[in-house]
Amino acid sequence: MRDRIRVPAPDLLARARLLVAPTVDATVVRELERITGRPVEQGSSRTAPDEPFIQVGASLPDALRHGPLVWFHSVNAGTDALLAAGPWPSGALLTRTVGRMGERIAQYVLAWVLADCQSVAEFAAQHSRAEWRRIPSELAAGRTVVIYGTGRIGSAVAGLLRGCGIRTVGVGRAARTAPVTGFDRVVGAGQDTEALGSARWVVSTLPFTPDTAGFFGAERFTALGGATFINVGRGATVDMGALEAALHAGAVGRAVLDVLPQEPAAPGDRCWQLPRTVITSHSAGITADEDIVADFAACWEAVAAGRVPDTAVDVGRGY
Repeated sequence: MRDRIRVPAPDLLARARLLVAPTVDATVVRELERITGRPVEQGSSRTAPDEPFIQVGASLPDALRHGPLVWFHSVNAGTDALLAAGPWPSGALLTRTVGRMGERIAQYVLAWVLADCQSVAEFAAQHSRAEWRRIPSELAAGRTVVIYGTGRIGSAVAGLLRGCGIRTVGVGRAARTAPVTGFDRVVGAGQDTEALGSARWVVSTLPFTPDTAGFFGAERFTALGGATFINVGRGATVDMGALEAALHAGAVGRAVLDVLPQEPAAPGDRCWQLPRTVITSHSAGITADEDIVADFAACWEAVAAGRVPDTAVDVGRGY
């Protein structure tokens, strides 16, 4: 994949103007100036510059898609909305911000795994009824989690859960024989049925691409035996109708959804009525300013040295 990504030539990088979206915090702007050694031009862009330019922001305005863009650095981890907004400028490098998101999302997943084991939802319901009833806890160690996506975020989730004695099965595009950080084993997406049947938790960190649209549908949900489904990837990877049916049938024991196909969800959306479901409003891995600075600095160093940054996106694949 990485051999299909090209970095800007040194002369382009040296001449490129640095444009930053108006929503980027002033402290980040000062750091970008320090890293690049050039002034930042911050504000809304109605026309593209004639000279080569770098853009930092959450979205790429239409006007800038038709200019001499050499590099766009996204302040977010997901780039599906950027790529869906229109054809990506030919030859322009796309990088993203991940920062410590893997740690944050791993901690989020661990919290909900332990909430399952400690019957937090049941105790909260008992409290609201002023009811005293002992509920035994469940040990996480020895149970199995199936994690879809074996990249930086999926590996971080796997590593933290594995530290609790949980068996970690990763699902990637294909099975792996070589060890993958955090995982006991990795199977291919077409051979996941057995793993799903033994799972206590199923975690999705998948990006949204044409290949992952509606990826979690009736076939995968009905293969579960009451597992908890946790989605920290993208909402459009889930067929919400299939999830609702599986929750009612008991194939999915609980659902924790940090992302939805349409965000924000309106008060009347059916998602709020799903049984045994918690929605956390896309909050599992909120990007911090220090993440933007750290990842841009790493990308700048790599590009200046003629290397493909670790957070570069293959725009053809969407991740």
